[in-house]
Amino acid sequence: MSSEDFVEDEESVATFDVDGDQDDLAAAEAAALAEFGDEDVVEDLAVVPEEMLPVAAIVGRPNVGKSTLVNRILGRRAAVVEDIPGVTRDRVRYEAEWAGTKFWLVDTGGWDLRSQGMASQVSEQARRAAIDADVVVLVVDATVGITDGDAEAVKMLRKSGTPVLLVANKVDSALLESEAAALWSLGAGEPICVSALHGRGSGDLLEALVNTFPEEGSGKASEEGPPRVALLGRPNVGKSSLLNKLAGSQRSVVDSVAGTTVDPVDELVEIAGQTWRFVDTAGIRRRVKTASGPEWFASLRTQTALERSEVCLVLFDASEELSEQDVRIVSKVVDSGRALVLVMNKWDLVDEDRRYMLDREYDRDLHHVDWAPRVNISANTGRHLDRLAVALDAALDGWQTRVSTGRLNQFLKEIVAAHPHPIRGGKQPRILFGTQASVAPPTFVLFTTGFLEANYRRFIERRLREEFGFEGSPVRVDMRIRAKRKRRK
Repeated sequence: MSSEDFVEDEESVATFDVDGDQDDLAAAEAAALAEFGDEDVVEDLAVVPEEMLPVAAIVGRPNVGKSTLVNRILGRRAAVVEDIPGVTRDRVRYEAEWAGTKFWLVDTGGWDLRSQGMASQVSEQARRAAIDADVVVLVVDATVGITDGDAEAVKMLRKSGTPVLLVANKVDSALLESEAAALWSLGAGEPICVSALHGRGSGDLLEALVNTFPEEGSGKASEEGPPRVALLGRPNVGKSSLLNKLAGSQRSVVDSVAGTTVDPVDELVEIAGQTWRFVDTAGIRRRVKTASGPEWFASLRTQTALERSEVCLVLFDASEELSEQDVRIVSKVVDSGRALVLVMNKWDLVDEDRRYMLDREYDRDLHHVDWAPRVNISANTGRHLDRLAVALDAALDGWQTRVSTGRLNQFLKEIVAAHPHPIRGGKQPRILFGTQASVAPPTFVLFTTGFLEANYRRFIERRLREEFGFEGSPVRVDMRIRAKRKRRK
């Protein structure tokens, strides 16, 4: 074939850039119609724009009612609220809607420009939320009035150029509106009087917020796409440090004090070319039932994050001995039916003697989940973080594995012939038929003539794993016992 055969008529083919304007796209559609004569082909050329939602950040000094206002706008108690300052620490994003307009609502911790220590990290998270937002809602306590922190926050927000809505919170009655009028002197526009606790004025705030949004927002709409990965573990095992290292930014507040994270924080993370949605959760303490206040609500948010995830990364402090609470957290994940990956963090602090003891503790305490992938990493140095991708893929594949009914029954026939159920009370239960009822996690239903003992069901589960894999996923084996038939007289 000569090179001339590759030369096409310039009039028959129109070149275009998908990222260009609509004229280029129209030219491409016309060329496709002329070339193929089929409108179905043209539909494949259409570029569906990604939906971008506006982002509103709720900022303000500590304990002015930001999280209460977030819950009022959402219509549910999503954010942890307590009558003490400093409960919210990370920037937490929620999807909200008002009058048909969807938008992202970002709750932040107390913004104090002169703070130090962990409080300075909380303020930095709030500052980043304000920079990334399309509209900033500055919440001020009307009963306290203007403070130096409020004036400094307005000054900085004015420099950023982001539209600012000034909200006078805790205006529980019309008598307090006169006190809120003093907030005009901040220079942030007319204060919107609301009572986040009672809902007074919330409709006016939402109307003003929706009218201030730009035509196209800066936040991607929520989607089902990336699998959700929950980071679980005891307090201070390095969950937030791992999320920050994977995200490549200070996404969560990290401190040596245990229990820093309260609200779940999610972030899209790309590992080895695949995107995952990681969710950082509060550390699971030993006595949740006796907890109160923020600790109790944090445990509820952690449980919700666990139930909404596909894969759970349970983190351990490899430099410390495995505790009973570590084993309890693993059992919680198995009972919930989520895929499981065991992550031994702080591997840079482990010496040869500790590695030997850790292997012995693993065999002693976690032998019942030997099917879960184990990864040794260091969130501090980034060591072996790339191995998480292999473990996550394996766990998710095992969680979604399905076995055909024919292959399953042939497998059951073989193991029953080689290892029948023991005779109990002169009777021997038999397996008549088996099927996989569902995936995520793999659940098998066995139709039997009698009750199968727990040891025999565990034997079947072990053989199922040997035959079909199910790495990183719990496997459930249920029974359906055939009803006894009445004898004919």
